[in-house]
Amino acid sequence: MENKTKVIIVTDGDHTAQEAVKRAATNLNLYPLMITGGNPTNLSGEQVVRYIQDAPFDPVVIMTDDKGKTGMGKGEKIIDTLLDCNDITILGVVAVASNTNVRGVEVDLSVNIEGKIVNGPVDKDGFEEKYKHKRLEGDTVEILKYHPELLVIGCGDLGKMYGMDEVDYGAMITTKCFKEILERSGTIIV
Repeated sequence: MENKTKVIIVTDGDHTAQEAVKRAATNLNLYPLMITGGNPTNLSGEQVVRYIQDAPFDPVVIMTDDKGKTGMGKGEKIIDTLLDCNDITILGVVAVASNTNVRGVEVDLSVNIEGKIVNGPVDKDGFEEKYKHKRLEGDTVEILKYHPELLVIGCGDLGKMYGMDEVDYGAMITTKCFKEILERSGTIIV
């Protein structure tokens, strides 16, 4: 029987994102691995794997952040390491939009500023991109284009989006992203 640790990846790690991740994870009885927060994330992929394996329960939510670095930054190296780990199952990725000049990644769906599911990408503020715009531009998302098997859910800047994702209001959009990943991966939370 397969006994892999289930993981959700979030491609953001600044203070506001950390608070939203913590609240949303608590809302859904997920384990937020707060040590992975930071801008950038200051851990190696191997360290993150060990922390995941030591988590008291799963699914575990981790954060990866490149602090806007182009190319293969620390956050993307962590994702790469997790993809190679046989003891971990990645349920999905919350790809966070930012004002970064990158090619971006196609998403399976996004959660917009109103908490609604949309078929295309959203911008940093959570607004749906124009019809012909197909990619979500964000920090730490470039590696995802090499892994089309991953479930990728786009959203705006965690904990923000004109107050719609504030922790005081339950981090509604971050929570919705996690719920979509859990439902689409067939994961049941008790």
